[in-house]
Amino acid sequence: MTMETEVKLTKLANCAGCGAKMGAGTLARMLEGFKTHSDPRLIVGYDKSDDASVYVMDENTALIQTTDFFPPIVDEPYLYGKIAATNALSDVYAMGGEPKLALNILCAAEGMSDDIIREILRGGYDAAYEAGAIITGGHTIKGAEPIYGLAVSGFVHPDKVLTNSSAKPGDVLILTKPLGVGILTTGAKADMTAPEVMERIYKQMATLNRAARDIMVKYPVHGCTDVTGFGLMGHSFEMAQGSGCSLHIQVEQVPYHEEALELASMGLVPAGAYRNREYAEAGVEKRRTLELAMEDILYDPQTSGGLLFALPEEYAEDCLAELKKQIPQAAIIGYVTEKEKNYLILE
Repeated sequence: MTMETEVKLTKLANCAGCGAKMGAGTLARMLEGFKTHSDPRLIVGYDKSDDASVYVMDENTALIQTTDFFPPIVDEPYLYGKIAATNALSDVYAMGGEPKLALNILCAAEGMSDDIIREILRGGYDAAYEAGAIITGGHTIKGAEPIYGLAVSGFVHPDKVLTNSSAKPGDVLILTKPLGVGILTTGAKADMTAPEVMERIYKQMATLNRAARDIMVKYPVHGCTDVTGFGLMGHSFEMAQGSGCSLHIQVEQVPYHEEALELASMGLVPAGAYRNREYAEAGVEKRRTLELAMEDILYDPQTSGGLLFALPEEYAEDCLAELKKQIPQAAIIGYVTEKEKNYLILE
């Protein structure tokens, strides 16, 4: 059941979804030089540019902690809450873990009724319930723009933690959701994206990465990240840098929504795509000619995007076949080599 409302949530915010994310390069510079304690139990911290932190509790249990929140990417309150919560839960899946506890983070803007706020929260609770996680509380304030998301805690075996800095030469890259979400939602603001296309996008954004994670962990995956605000190129760049390898992206194999290509060719590209290009482009080598619109899709910020993971070539086809039974658009999109001149190579 959806809720019709006269308040257009997307009109209350300057940015939408993960397109509001601060640029990766800017964030790294802002964090430089801070005092911080060291702890051998903290095996993944913010210095790794990873999806979440990981702290070892005992020999069988590690705690995963993350938070994610953003302004509305849709006008329907329930759907906004569900997408935002799904996106936050994804960071735990990207580390190979299972989310267990969560806290609401909500900023209510002027003009948002109690019914709208309740629907946003209901969407978040439904996503958490589907994930098997419990929302145990949170914090709500009033502010200039709507913001919603979750702080999430999950668990994983210390020996099975997946990071974005562990890809190895000889690995194959698999992506589980198609690209183009940022471009299509930008087009929707200008009434340039068909309603039936947006319904498909809404369904994709509200789909947990739980099934992908459950299949992925059956295989000897070396590294993983989820593709969100930094786009495929930004997150691939972080994986390549962290792993000390080169990632080769076979552009024709990358799944994307075809409608996004036409919109990108018309210039309907979110500002976050330009930030992502500024961050990663210096590390990119193009071994084929690409139209600018296709490049824009590769840099496009995704909201609640899929998992990108690296695993040995001998397991890739079996893993992909199992994924496709539940996630038909999952695809092998490239491979990993020893470090070449550039971190990212488009083929």
